[in-house]
Amino acid sequence: MLINREVLLAKIESSYGVDPTPVAGTDAVLVENPSWSNEGARMNERPAVRSSLGSLQQVYGGALMTVAFDIELKGPGTAYSASVKPEMATLLRACGFGETIDTTGGSEKATYAPVSTALESCTIYYFQDGTRFVLTGCRGNVSFNLEVGAVPKASFTMTGHVAGPTDVAVPAPTYDSAVPPPVIGGAFTIDAFAAVIGALAFDMSNAMSFPPDLSAADGFGEIQITKRDVNGSFDPEHELVAAEDFIGNWKTGKSMVLATGSIGSTQYNKFKMDMPAVYYRETAPGDRDGIRTLENAFGAVESAGDDEVSIEFS
Repeated sequence: MLINREVLLAKIESSYGVDPTPVAGTDAVLVENPSWSNEGARMNERPAVRSSLGSLQQVYGGALMTVAFDIELKGPGTAYSASVKPEMATLLRACGFGETIDTTGGSEKATYAPVSTALESCTIYYFQDGTRFVLTGCRGNVSFNLEVGAVPKASFTMTGHVAGPTDVAVPAPTYDSAVPPPVIGGAFTIDAFAAVIGALAFDMSNAMSFPPDLSAADGFGEIQITKRDVNGSFDPEHELVAAEDFIGNWKTGKSMVLATGSIGSTQYNKFKMDMPAVYYRETAPGDRDGIRTLENAFGAVESAGDDEVSIEFS
């Protein structure tokens, strides 16, 4: 099998664990670096005492499957609507984000922010050059990496109840034709200060629960997101205290607004990220080509409830 002949489809479930049958024409997601692994696999030993010193065959007791991959941050290239969204929209929703679509003519946008109730799930079809895994009831975690001059990426780790693999031909997917904008031309600010940074990264850090269920075919109940801890880092050039007191703000626990500004200049293919209540967890010295920088680790908390971060595609 060829590693480069792999396709991933994803579709939101109307009921948890019920396959909505994603199709290649509307549900394909362009991914990079896909991989899979077993989650919670149970292999039961049988420590019987016998005349032989040999071991008895272990008994398989069920497993979930995790699929990990990266996705480019980009828009669809055409006006947002109930059916036209960023390719990663389904996966964001299955990672604990709520979705708001604004269809105001000429200024359509799609916005994603965390939710704590009515969390959604998705089904993933993962094709590997002639075989297919079907993962239902998928939920997971996502992190983001914005490095200056590079293509912005989101990294997903999705876990679901697995069927397969079975022999199924790889479909011909339809992807968004838009090319992702590079991470340049934004207006990054922290604490209303225009810091000069080289990279911003953050992780939703969703805590996942895989409870047992005797009635389930794989022995696992509904996969749940039980907590999140949004955290990340960025690397500003160090400044005089009078300009921006990074270290002082860490020590006092100051709550600050972080904003990337709009990245991308083409309508329906640009995005921005906002965090209304960021605080520093640690700061340390850095060096960027002979320029003194800081390595600032931060946490993002709620300001008005379920608003640690907002991602707006416009």
